[in-house]
Amino acid sequence: MEKNWLESVSLTGKKVSLVPLRPSHKAGLVAAATDGNLWELWYTSVPSQMTIDSYIEKALQEKSAHTSLPFVIIDNQSEKIIGCTRFCNAEAKHKRLEIGYTWFAKSAQRTGLNRECKYLMLTHAFEKLECICVQFKTDWFNQNSRNAIARLGAKQDGILRNDRLNADGTYRDTVVFSIIKQEWHGVKKSLLYQLKQYDLMA
Repeated sequence: MEKNWLESVSLTGKKVSLVPLRPSHKAGLVAAATDGNLWELWYTSVPSQMTIDSYIEKALQEKSAHTSLPFVIIDNQSEKIIGCTRFCNAEAKHKRLEIGYTWFAKSAQRTGLNRECKYLMLTHAFEKLECICVQFKTDWFNQNSRNAIARLGAKQDGILRNDRLNADGTYRDTVVFSIIKQEWHGVKKSLLYQLKQYDLMA
């Protein structure tokens, strides 16, 4: 498997587009995160004006190492950035990766846009990159995220106890979900049905 397996690509849906992250997206990302002061959510990592530079730098370093492909999420109608997500922890040799670091501006939450975003990413992962497994991880206390991942059709693999130390010194338990290659046909069918309910299919 070549190192550029996770090559840069843009993914376009009916209402959102995923565009590779660039330093020039800084102001748009801060504006999106300000919609709801998302950096105040202690159980997830969303950049603020103070941390945006290091956030982008780290994401692009991982991209250069061929382990990550970070995207900004753009609303097709307004052409404004409404969030961020990425393929990460990619292992080209084993054809597996994780979808993570996902967050949406508060006004874009519970609108079905996250489902379209995940549909675009999962389709690319399974049908273009030929992944055998796509993982999702979230904090035990992030119940909204856990529910959203389960609604995608991912199955819970387990819980990593004391998986990491948080910045405030507390311990994080990480809940791990996955979708495997053999499940993609059924998951795709379910996602397409859900997107129709939100009028997100052309």
